[in-house]
Amino acid sequence: MTRWHFRLALAAVAVLTGCGSADTTEIAAAPSSSTTAPPTTTRRVPATIAPPTTTVDPYAGQALIDHVSWTENIDGPRLLVFPTPAGRKTAAPGTDELAWQEVRALDPDADAPGMRDQFLCHWVWARMVAPDKPSWNLEPWRPDVGYQATVAANCNPGGPER
Repeated sequence: MTRWHFRLALAAVAVLTGCGSADTTEIAAAPSSSTTAPPTTTRRVPATIAPPTTTVDPYAGQALIDHVSWTENIDGPRLLVFPTPAGRKTAAPGTDELAWQEVRALDPDADAPGMRDQFLCHWVWARMVAPDKPSWNLEPWRPDVGYQATVAANCNPGGPER
């Protein structure tokens, strides 16, 4: 085994085992023939190669919102949003907007200022904190303060839920 072949084999082992530097392993480029000296240039090979990942939504094509219903409380109107089991469990990217589109399709009046932020707050946070809460309450009378402030107010800007 020539010195060049040894270096190439050592580099291959480093690539396969993840040894070497954190980012890359240097190996010499292959010589054009066995009678020429190895070139002085090197190329970089990733030290580790991660397999491709795919995200498959097991709930793709299923409804995310079962139904919506308007009620009145002491503060004013309230839209109760009832998610489906798929809507409670999916973690696929983009399902938040798909679910909001379903809410708007079920009742176009849901598209009032601040209601989308309240919905997204429930979609992201309430599903984790209270995954079995029967409905998510959206109130058009709450101030439109933006998503971050809505989250900071536990999805209820302008006062606690009563």
